[in-house]
Order: sequence, then structure tokens, then C-alpha cells
Amino acid sequence: MSRHRFDSGLTDAVGTGVGRRMNEPYESLFVDVVTKAMVPMIQVFAFYVITHGHYSPGGGFQGGVMLAASTILLRLAMGRDESFRRFPADWGILLAAGGTLLFFLMGFLSLAFGGNFLDYGVLPLLGGDEVTRRYWGILLAEVFIGFLVWGALVAIYDALSGGGGS
Repeated sequence: MSRHRFDSGLTDAVGTGVGRRMNEPYESLFVDVVTKAMVPMIQVFAFYVITHGHYSPGGGFQGGVMLAASTILLRLAMGRDESFRRFPADWGILLAAGGTLLFFLMGFLSLAFGGNFLDYGVLPLLGGDEVTRRYWGILLAEVFIGFLVWGALVAIYDALSGGGGS
């Protein structure tokens, strides 16, 4: 039988943890230290990419993937119990659903205020002129998309690794 399976007993891809399952801690001091140092930096940069994506390269999708990668890194390095204490399995679905709901709500609010779907210029966001409303509308859309992608990718990983919700 092969060591690499696609069920709840996935083993590590490197092959160094013979018999180690993906939802068990890696039990390496180096991996723990590097993970705990890298995850906050990845997440801060991901939020930067999300919040600056409306006028520079990047945006919600790219930042959401980075946030999901940082959460999955925690899952791989710390194992199921510790990583679920920091980011519970149910949060993935809630983030994805919340991001989707808020994104579509913005689109339908645009229709309700007489514009086209996702026409941010008609939304009554923080007052101001049309350019300011578009700026804030695009920023909020990027944030909602980032949360959607973050939650969806973590939920997919949890489901594939057998560590998903109840």
C-alpha cells in the first residue's frame, strides 16, 4: 500500500515523518519556531495586499490565498488540536459564507439605489462624491473577497485532510 493517500490519513509529502498524518503535529523545534515567526508576517502582508489591491497589483483573491496558506501552514506544523484552537474548523465556512453574502449584498444594494450590479458610485458609503464612494466600495469588495477565499480554501483543506467540522 502506498504511503501517500487521499483520505483522512494523508502522510507528509516530504517523507521525513514516516507514518505521520497531516493533522498531527510535526514535532520539530525548527518547524515550530519558523512557523510561529512566519505566520504573522504572511498575514500582515496578506492584509496589505488586500487593502491595496484596488489601486495596485493584488487584491482580495491574492490576499485571501496568502491568509489561507498561513492558516494551512499552522495546520501542517502544529497539528489538528493546536491549530483548531487558533482557527476553528467552522470558521472557514463562516468566513466564506460571510464574505460571499456581504459581496453580493453590496451588488444588490447598488441595484436598489438605481445603479448597475456592483456600481459602487451609487452606494451611500460614508457620503462624499462618486469617486470617494467608488474608492470605499472597491476596498470593501476586496476585503469581502479576501475573506471568502481565505475561508473557502481553509474549509477545502480541512475537508480533504479529514479535519473538517463536526
